[in-house]
Amino acid sequence: MYETTIQTARLLAETVIREAGQICKGKFDHFAELRTKDEFGDVVTEVDLMAEEVIIKRIREAFPEHQIHSEEAGIIGVENDWLWMIDPLDGTNNFAIGLPVFSSSITLIHKREPVLGIIYEPLTDRLFVSVRGEGAFCNGVQIKVKPIANLSRGNIGWIQGHGVQNDLAAVALRQHIDTSFKRMLRLWAPTLLWCMLAKGNLDGIVLYNSEGDDLYSGLLMVKEAGGVVVDFDGNPFTGMKNEPYIIACHPDHKEQLLEVVRAGLGNHR
Repeated sequence: MYETTIQTARLLAETVIREAGQICKGKFDHFAELRTKDEFGDVVTEVDLMAEEVIIKRIREAFPEHQIHSEEAGIIGVENDWLWMIDPLDGTNNFAIGLPVFSSSITLIHKREPVLGIIYEPLTDRLFVSVRGEGAFCNGVQIKVKPIANLSRGNIGWIQGHGVQNDLAAVALRQHIDTSFKRMLRLWAPTLLWCMLAKGNLDGIVLYNSEGDDLYSGLLMVKEAGGVVVDFDGNPFTGMKNEPYIIACHPDHKEQLLEVVRAGLGNHR
């Protein structure tokens, strides 16, 4: 039953995320409504809602007993072993200012562990798929996290939650990372950073208290691509956490990246 569910879910998610992505692509630079949805300045457009509606409708038809948690709609259904997490437009702030850096994300969670992650970047037509225990793929080609000869010359992604803002520890760590590596990337589209790391185009990620519907598809993608995902104490990151603090990279670079994070936090730990 488990394997059948995963197989059916994968086929459904791959299809519906493309449909949602095409909605986002078609509305890029042509959306009509923009509103601020929280005190931290996060925004939502009608495109978020349109793409979300398509995804939720199809999932509820195929898996009426599963619970859904979506970026805009919230929680749908009763709690059980299966949970879908949906971010119909990851990178809405980019989308809203005409920056073509956004994606759609669908994750299937089983007993609080991600088992299926689908991320679609419509402007490049890149479909990222990961299934627990089966690897990670981009448009059908397997992808792997890659080591770099000198990590200090590498590119590191930074992800922080909307509520973090200018938290003193976050600011100190962010500045330290920015000066410790060739480049620090803040894309405001976390799923794309995870995909870049899984694909070998990024050398690490530091995530500071950012839990949401876009997180677990990316985590699974990196793990299935051979990456290591640990908390700031170096312990393997598993399950679901309300306030995650994470580093991710090739296994060869775990200790060095942890050292940089610890040094950046300094007295804030």
